Amino acid sequence: MRVAVAGGTGLVGGLVVAQLGAAGVEAVPLARSRGVDLVSGRGLDAALRGADAVVDVSSTAGASRRASVGFFEATTANLLAAAQRAGVRHVVVLSVVGADVVDLGHYLGKRRQEELLAAGPVPWTLLRATQFHEFAQQLLERVPGPLVPVPVAPYQPVAAREVAAHLAGLAQQPAAGVVPPIAGPEVLRAPDATRRVLAALGRRRLVVPLRVPGPTGRALAAGALLPAGPHVAGTVTLAEHLEEPC
Repeated sequence: MRVAVAGGTGLVGGLVVAQLGAAGVEAVPLARSRGVDLVSGRGLDAALRGADAVVDVSSTAGASRRASVGFFEATTANLLAAAQRAGVRHVVVLSVVGADVVDLGHYLGKRRQEELLAAGPVPWTLLRATQFHEFAQQLLERVPGPLVPVPVAPYQPVAAREVAAHLAGLAQQPAAGVVPPIAGPEVLRAPDATRRVLAALGRRRLVVPLRVPGPTGRALAAGALLPAGPHVAGTVTLAEHLEEPC
């Protein structure tokens, strides 16, 4: 079996590639460093030749609505069209819990991706995941200065490696449409989790709880980032994640 992994050199993508390889599956990373540009479509046809399935975990650092929607519209349209031309039988896409209800940039981009996937020409599986344990540290790296504004919202962080293992398994099965989301084992508040990450890193910065205004803020505070029903439960807690070697 041959599986192409869009975003296969990133955090989750690299773990998916490793999981597939351990299962005896040929995994092909799709990334600019490998001669494939998802935004323009350059190199996609050659990279997907002979692929049985595609796992899409690609993402963008753009946080605005325009940047996020533009990225996911382009990459998803290109990937689905190339997959159809190549005769790919299954596309697995990783989305985020809350994509259907949170009206913020990244979530709106993922919502558009989900719409294109559902209307596309290739059989598909959609997995939503909660935020990764790595999210808090990524936030710290993106926000300079002594203050760290963090939205006031409960969330249920999950280990990236557990998400990758689940995606690798889904890619080896028939297309299943929307499957139950995956989430971590405990509900935390984002400001509290960020403080714990700072302490583990030995950094001194002030976490400022941020209340997002309007309906979006109310949705976040009410649990829009939590799985709403039955879900796949990860086992790695934040404390266990922070104890792992970097």
